[in-house]
Amino acid sequence: MPRMPVPSLSLSSPPPLAGSRLAAWLGGRASDSVLSAVTRLAGPLTSPLAPDDYLGMLDPLLSARHPAGRVVAVRAEGPEAATLEIRPGRGWAGHRAGQFLPVGVEIDGVRHWRTYSITSPPGATVTITVKSAEKGVVSPHLVHRTAVGTVLRLGPAQGEFVLPEPPPARVLFVTAGSGITPVMGILRTLAARGTRLPDVVLLHSAPTPERCLFHAELTESADRLPWLTLRLTYTRADGRLTPERIAGLCPDWRRRETWVCGPAGLLGEVERWWADAGEGDRLRTERFRPAAVPAPGPDTGGSRVRFDRSGVEADAPASTTLLATGEAAGVVLPYGCRMGVCHGCLVALVDGRVRDLRTGELHGEPGELIQTCVNAAAGPLALDV
Repeated sequence: MPRMPVPSLSLSSPPPLAGSRLAAWLGGRASDSVLSAVTRLAGPLTSPLAPDDYLGMLDPLLSARHPAGRVVAVRAEGPEAATLEIRPGRGWAGHRAGQFLPVGVEIDGVRHWRTYSITSPPGATVTITVKSAEKGVVSPHLVHRTAVGTVLRLGPAQGEFVLPEPPPARVLFVTAGSGITPVMGILRTLAARGTRLPDVVLLHSAPTPERCLFHAELTESADRLPWLTLRLTYTRADGRLTPERIAGLCPDWRRRETWVCGPAGLLGEVERWWADAGEGDRLRTERFRPAAVPAPGPDTGGSRVRFDRSGVEADAPASTTLLATGEAAGVVLPYGCRMGVCHGCLVALVDGRVRDLRTGELHGEPGELIQTCVNAAAGPLALDV
């Protein structure tokens, strides 16, 4: 591939392309490899800010450190929900069907973070389907007041509510309410693939047909796709979905790998039912409520943390998050929810390893983006901040 010319920018005279025109040139013509090379070479000249910070000022979609996406379409999904189609920028790393996405939206000058299941197959754009909550702030804003062209901050896609590859021969999905959203992404991905398809049974519960997300698409897909069997139930007429009803609607449930997403009550009943039947290893569940970060326990020693660009070093107790360690040392660190959901606290690891305080897992490779609000030092380490 021929190398693209890079314009020379002088600090003493206006650049030949400025503002949005330069952003358009960078976004439309310069490849990721060119942008990466430029930011790497320019790093020493722009400290304490990074070159990527200046790219983000020109156009948020050019930032690799702080991924963002632009809303290109908004589609109503009944009176209470909407699907937002988002075109991610340079920092987006892609997703697997069934994963969820942290989304940052500015409302009255304050950035709020929420997570939403991705309802689209992997591709150039990403869709999230948001259901408006009566007392919420962010979801009603996204559903009713988000315009095409809005820029949203994006965290990395995450979650293990995904099909293995290759998928199992027989699959059962059990969903209720907005629990259908991650499964919708999986079904659309399977439909787009067209080969090596499992035998799928979907049991979905909604209050009424009018309040059933994707009702028209689900029924049309069940008529068109021979591998998909759909069973819809409505709580207003049929009562809620129970394990007994699941077994009646899908008699061969024991022979199927099962994915369940919905209200906590349904998940708890299903988990007990599958465990009592000795089929717990065939069950995967997805909860929309994040796991809480446990309170720090007794310290079992500490490590030395270096905040590279700030020139600060600090002692880091083993049970204290890197975010708290940095703030106590006077280092300005990015943050959002402070509970491991929004990924607003991501910082690149220069060297060393960290421990996830939620799971105890050790991890860390040079360049890996670390959630400082839920990870602690597991030995001497350095962060790029």
